[in-house]
Amino acid sequence: MKERVAKIYERLLDRRYRELRSGKDYSFAEEYAKAGLPLSIRAGDRLLKLAKAEKAVLFEEDRIGMMRTIRKVPPILTEQEQEKIWREHFIFDGAQVNNISSDYAKTLSMGMAGKKREIEAKLKDCAAGSKEGDLYKAMLLSVEAVYVLADKYRAEAEKQGKTELANALKRVPMERPESYYQALVMLRLLNYTLWLNANKHNTLGRFDVYMYPYYKADIENGNLTREEALALTQEFFIDLNFDADLYPGVQQGDNGQSMVLGGCDEEGKSVFNDLSRLCLEASLELKLIDPKINLRVDSNTPEEIYLLGTKLTKQGLGFPQYSNDDVVVPALVEMGYELKDARNYVVAACWEFIIPGVAMDIVNIDALNFPKIMLDTVKAELEKTATFGELMDKVKENIAKDCDRLINSTKNMFMQPSPFQSILMTDCIAAGKDISEGAKYNNYGFHGAGLSTAVDSLAAVRKCVYEDKSVSASELLKALEDDFEGHTDLRNKLLKAPKMGSNDDEADEIAVMLLNDFADSLQGKKNERGGIFRAGTGSAMYYIWFSSELGATPDGRKAGTPFAANYSPSLDVKFEGVLSVIKSFIKPDLKRVCNGGPLTLEFHDTVFKNEEGTAKVAKLVEIFVKNGGHQLQLNAVNRDKLLDAQKHPEKYPNLIVRVWGWSGYFSELDTVYQNQILKRLEFVG
Repeated sequence: MKERVAKIYERLLDRRYRELRSGKDYSFAEEYAKAGLPLSIRAGDRLLKLAKAEKAVLFEEDRIGMMRTIRKVPPILTEQEQEKIWREHFIFDGAQVNNISSDYAKTLSMGMAGKKREIEAKLKDCAAGSKEGDLYKAMLLSVEAVYVLADKYRAEAEKQGKTELANALKRVPMERPESYYQALVMLRLLNYTLWLNANKHNTLGRFDVYMYPYYKADIENGNLTREEALALTQEFFIDLNFDADLYPGVQQGDNGQSMVLGGCDEEGKSVFNDLSRLCLEASLELKLIDPKINLRVDSNTPEEIYLLGTKLTKQGLGFPQYSNDDVVVPALVEMGYELKDARNYVVAACWEFIIPGVAMDIVNIDALNFPKIMLDTVKAELEKTATFGELMDKVKENIAKDCDRLINSTKNMFMQPSPFQSILMTDCIAAGKDISEGAKYNNYGFHGAGLSTAVDSLAAVRKCVYEDKSVSASELLKALEDDFEGHTDLRNKLLKAPKMGSNDDEADEIAVMLLNDFADSLQGKKNERGGIFRAGTGSAMYYIWFSSELGATPDGRKAGTPFAANYSPSLDVKFEGVLSVIKSFIKPDLKRVCNGGPLTLEFHDTVFKNEEGTAKVAKLVEIFVKNGGHQLQLNAVNRDKLLDAQKHPEKYPNLIVRVWGWSGYFSELDTVYQNQILKRLEFVG
């Protein structure tokens, strides 16, 4: 790491820069309501006002810089307005546009001046007071806001004698970047502005695709060495972390700043390039929670790429996450995405599959609670059903009912307009339509939480109640009611039953059935925007939320015990080896439940102690991909270190762990998340 970059890095970890943020709370909603302003105009004006209020902060070593000084983005609705709207509509995640992927390739190539000309031309054809006219006016306010921010930082750069940055900001974001450096400055400014615009979980998409032309030209022309390109990329990565304390996620670190590397182009040809490698190298040395690296791979991916990814896993960051094009692209096509769009997929904040520029998919709109459906069915039907098949028929019926409930709950949705985000999309300007109102794709995704708990429970019921008859229905129900207190022998029988992850067909076929039931229940259903409902294998935070409210389950799990995160084996279950887990979890038809959600595996960090161990893990990833796994996420952990960090957080301020679809600092997590991570199974070789 270059000395200049090292100083920026040290400043980030020191965290004292946060003291420069203003404590002032801004409020514009009453003013907007009194003037009767349309919501789109309110959003554009708020961004402009905040841009004018922001203070440009640059430190001595910065060549890119930029950090927010305003802590909170104020609402555009008054409390009374919000209460009325919230009462009358379905509201998702604060009614803000978030968790989608901008068309950075087009935006960089046009520059904001090109976007502005397009907006002005469309505005000329709009009737006075029209909805489209208001949107275009709001877009122009948003463009002005970006210009204000750029001018603030240009002036500060000139004041400090930072000629290179000042010259870059004379050109970008207005015009197309002329270099990789200028492209990084522009991208950082756009990302900064999105957060200031109340958008969150802003992905970086296919960075190595849209940034490669600038990188390649500079390298070939001799304007940039690879060493300097690495340093610039590292600074850009560091800068993404400077506002981490302001990002409104469920937990600190839930920032959603994902980056996708590799994969194929619209013709199906591999795009993995030297910039892809450079990004992996930058992340490897920095060891930061952002950006979260995702690797697109397939059956033809060279071993070298798996090895590069595994070296990054070794750092304990919880990424890269792998997505298998051989499964994901056909799955997206089957969902109705055009092939060229499917081949251009990225991941959302965590792992859900989305398309840059043309999709307003809400891929985490809710979740199916597999264990609750299973438990409710067992309690209601166990004493009434003569065979396990009859019980499973009832489970299927209840999955369908709950899917209908989830579908119905999404109707009449309200979403606040986002003119600035609309500018960054592919067709919003041409269509005169805010992205909040939809795009080419408007699909909703449901997570499937707690699958392994439901599978293990049903496998135990089949084994102990229906097959061996070693436990009666009434005995089991009483034990569940008592949370297994006084039922130790019965619980031990349940714990010894087949488990998902053991490559046991008796358990795994239940997983196949449950996921097919999930997919079947959503098949052919349309949301109010004309999109479909996508079933997935992820859990997001529901593995904590759902489990905390659920009583004891027939797998021997006690009340309140967390489920596994994502698509993973149950906690506290021991397996002979990791291959058995992989074999179990690739048996379902994963194309049918391809909203996203990785098989998540933990390895003790001693597995990576030498090159041989690292190579074995890389080979394991390759085996997973070639055998039809859809998504994989590996963690290098050390339970002893985590336990010590829980007792002495001051000793480990920068210890990073994977939580579910994101990574965070262990000491900043709530205890419930820390404890769930500590209970995950560690493979040791």
